[in-house]
Amino acid sequence: MNNEMYIKESNQVYDAIVVGSGLSGGWAAKEFCERGLKTLMIERGRVVEHRKDYIGEGVPPWEMPMRGKVDNILLEQRHRIQKQCYAFNDATKHFFGNDRDLPYTTKEGTTFSWIRANQLGGKSMLWHRQSFRLSDYDFKANTHDGYGNDWPIRYSDIANWYEHVEKHAGISGAKEGLEQLPDSDFFLPPFEMTKPEIDIKAAIEKAFPDRKMIMGRMAHLTKPTELHIQQGRVQCQARNECQKGCSFGAYFSTQSSTLPAAAATGNLHIAPNSVVHSLIYDEKSKQVQGVRVIDNDSLEEREYFGKVVFLCASTLGSTQIMLNSTSQSFPNGIANSSGVLGHYLMDHNYNAKAYGDIPGYEEEYYKGRRPGGIYIPNFQYEPKKGSKKYLRGYALAGGAYREGWRENASNKGFGRDFKDSISSAGKWKFNLSAQGEMLPRYENTVQLHPTLKDKWGIPQLEINCRWSSNELDMMKDAADTAEKMLKVAGIENIKKTVTQKPPGLAIHELGTARMGRDPKTSVLNGFNQSHDINNLFVTDGSCFSSSAVQNPSLTFMALTVRAVVFAVKEIKNGRI
Repeated sequence: MNNEMYIKESNQVYDAIVVGSGLSGGWAAKEFCERGLKTLMIERGRVVEHRKDYIGEGVPPWEMPMRGKVDNILLEQRHRIQKQCYAFNDATKHFFGNDRDLPYTTKEGTTFSWIRANQLGGKSMLWHRQSFRLSDYDFKANTHDGYGNDWPIRYSDIANWYEHVEKHAGISGAKEGLEQLPDSDFFLPPFEMTKPEIDIKAAIEKAFPDRKMIMGRMAHLTKPTELHIQQGRVQCQARNECQKGCSFGAYFSTQSSTLPAAAATGNLHIAPNSVVHSLIYDEKSKQVQGVRVIDNDSLEEREYFGKVVFLCASTLGSTQIMLNSTSQSFPNGIANSSGVLGHYLMDHNYNAKAYGDIPGYEEEYYKGRRPGGIYIPNFQYEPKKGSKKYLRGYALAGGAYREGWRENASNKGFGRDFKDSISSAGKWKFNLSAQGEMLPRYENTVQLHPTLKDKWGIPQLEINCRWSSNELDMMKDAADTAEKMLKVAGIENIKKTVTQKPPGLAIHELGTARMGRDPKTSVLNGFNQSHDINNLFVTDGSCFSSSAVQNPSLTFMALTVRAVVFAVKEIKNGRI
């Protein structure tokens, strides 16, 4: 990476413009650059350099001023919403957005927690790295129950692109032969289960043959290949401090993998601190010519031009840009002839869990801090296997662990015995948490606020999103089901909870510029290309037709690569 790559003013007409630098944007830039296209990546936030800017990495809580906690005044002023994220603390707060400068509103009676990471690398710095393929059951979900629109692609259309991404990124996991969770031929070795987990797995699978407990599939280099070593990445150290940044490059991020690959071609330029205001649309050619940006600091306006534009700014970010790009042809937002832009917002539902104590195993422990846990894939993936109370299904994730000083730090006590108890391993615990599918519903929307704007003069988003009875019934069932599974596994002192934390906290926003076969009911075709504008593509989560239950990031990446390959072919053939 060199300073000449970063630009501010430019009169160049780029072959490709990529808006956003997270998981999708990083892949788009890499694939365009490696195919010889002069590419401009636009990022609204600051530059974050790999290794250099991981200021919280390796710093233990006891060496931080407030032991990892964030000052209460700072929390309320800047991070009132961001602090709800599991990854937010004093060592990671610099990777999160500033709520004061990033306002949005919600419709009366609704709540939505929008977690943002506006810097080079985006949320690839913070994601939880769970990497699962969708199956044909997910791409055909609508055809099974009639809810929502049909995806314009099937598993066979994307399988090779999953493989392409997995080889480069490095995904640990094991072949399980499950039809609802396709395997990869390029898995790195999975992390190991603990002895209690092995026994719990056996008990659950014996009692419930349709439910398989596997090790989660994670974007971590358990055994790097030569390709990963060439990227400058090495083996995961099992520190489980990933959101602080990883100088080992052991987990996949834009900084550690796709950005260096794109930069190595000499075809990449980056415009940081450039907040995209809107797209520039030409009525005569019926194409997007470029983007308008506002300087993050000076608030000066400037424009960049390109032959093809890929929006990878996150589901809500890309939708905000599209809604704010109006013209004679598209008075309600660019590429919105269908009128569905901003509708069908989804997120995953994490509002149910069950947990308890594992008796015995006092002589058992484990090495390191594994950066993920076990996973029980959706066992209701076929309608005939599903509940009669709700549509679709859920996965369960969790794991076993021994209590340590963190858990005991809040216990009451003093003296030698108390100190000894803190320095010794505590009870074994086990938990299962749900990850439920959210149905695509027209009334779950984002739109531009009619009067309120942010500091860059861009209309704020107004979000109207709530769980339906389908999601609420699903979480009640998930908690009951998890409890039953823990009982057959011999777990004691079981507790189950069902909450109603708002959408957004899964950080899996999806669906507001969805793909579809019919231009009257969707924004994008099967290659993530706008039905209305042939040189405009959207490849982040907004393109999803349904949410499935799997973490969506691997699918973002695979769809992005597939769309780039298609776009390059269309450019070469003169159709763009």
